[in-house]
Amino acid sequence: MKDYEAYDVKARKKVKIIEPKIIQLKNHRWAIKGKSSATGSTVFRILSKAEAEQLRK
Repeated sequence: MKDYEAYDVKARKKVKIIEPKIIQLKNHRWAIKGKSSATGSTVFRILSKAEAEQLRK
């Protein structure tokens, strides 16, 4: 899987997502949820439609 970045509020910077999981939200959008490489806390990134289509293939 491709390396994804998300904003970590605790670290106040963009970090790489460790152990990324693709999830679907209640509003049927796709997102990636995982752990921060800096602090180990949970980080979350909503995917664009193009990224979601690419990952689902």
